[in-house]
Amino acid sequence: MAKSGRLIVFEGGEGSGKTTQIQRVQAWLEQQAQQAEGDFPRWVATREPGGTEMSQQIRQLLLGYDGAEPLQARTELLLYAADRAQHVECLLQPQLASGALILCDRYTDSTIAYQSYGRGLDRSLIDQINQIATNGLASDLTFWLDVPVEVGLARTQKRGAADRIEQATLSFHQRVYQGFAELAQQYPQRIVRIDASRSEVEVTQQLEAVLIGKLREWFIGE
Repeated sequence: MAKSGRLIVFEGGEGSGKTTQIQRVQAWLEQQAQQAEGDFPRWVATREPGGTEMSQQIRQLLLGYDGAEPLQARTELLLYAADRAQHVECLLQPQLASGALILCDRYTDSTIAYQSYGRGLDRSLIDQINQIATNGLASDLTFWLDVPVEVGLARTQKRGAADRIEQATLSFHQRVYQGFAELAQQYPQRIVRIDASRSEVEVTQQLEAVLIGKLREWFIGE
């Protein structure tokens, strides 16, 4: 798919620090823009689920649903796909076409890790649905913020009330972790592992080291 911007995705299990690191990377990009001689790419931060106005309502349903009728695994998968389709059409594609650098909290790898490894749904089915939802849009770079499951869940407990996904069993989160680990092995050209068990500053430094090279390749090289 032709585009002039770049899509950078932050992936990881619960409590891996994705949201915090996106905020820190934005601050770092602001510094780089101020120091740059000449043009510097504009950046946009977004998330899945919930990256558009309509998707916010899907997010509330996915993370906050507590009805007596259980949310079925296939239903959950299709809700995530609906959120993604709206996100791609209304935000990601237009921003990329305008040359923006997008920092996205979760994308297709989360669906594979959570719905295939975590929920046990068929991987080929998920790949087909991801293809439909994204219209072929893949990330240019994916950071996997790797943190042990128990450490990540302990972090989420400190934040207060847990959402529906965070409340899942330990074995579920362990399967999700396995999913991310195997995806990183399958797609080393796209996925970069970041040791997210370190301090916030050290994690940001790892991200910056990769981004410096990528920004030069993508924008200065052009």
